Amino acid sequence: MSIKQISVFMENKPGTLEEMTDVLAKNNIDMRAISVAETEDFGIARLIVDDVYETTTVLKDAGFVNRLSDVLAVEIPDVPGGLNKVLKTLSAAQVNLEYMYAFLGGKEVNKAFLIMKVAHIDRAESTLELGGFHLVDQENIVEM
Repeated sequence: MSIKQISVFMENKPGTLEEMTDVLAKNNIDMRAISVAETEDFGIARLIVDDVYETTTVLKDAGFVNRLSDVLAVEIPDVPGGLNKVLKTLSAAQVNLEYMYAFLGGKEVNKAFLIMKVAHIDRAESTLELGGFHLVDQENIVEM
C-alpha cells in the first residue's frame, strides 16, 4: 500500500524553493508533507500532495524536473517511543530504511505519519502490518 512521492530537483540558490511553492499555490495544490535536502549545488524537495498528476504536470510546465517514487506512509502514535517501535520492527526484519520524514496528523489528534523510503517495499509493508501498524494509502493521506 505505497503512496506516490514527488521529488523535485532544484538549483541550490535563494528563491528557488519559493518559486516552486509559488507554482503549487497558484495551482491550488495542497502539500501534505515536505522534506528538503540539499548539497552545495542542488537540492531535492520531496513532496506528498493532494493531486499527484496535476502537481507533476504543473511543475514540469514551470521548468521543474521531478520524479515519482513509491514510499510508505505509516500511522504512528504521537508519543515518546512511537517512532522507535516502527524502527525496531523494520530492523528485526532486516529492512533497510533509506530515508524518512514525518508530519503530525492533521485532524487526527495524537497521531503522526511517517513517510519512508525503503529498499524492499513489499517486505516492509508486510512486516509493518504484521507488527500491528496501520499503513496509509494515497486516498487517505489526501483526506487528512
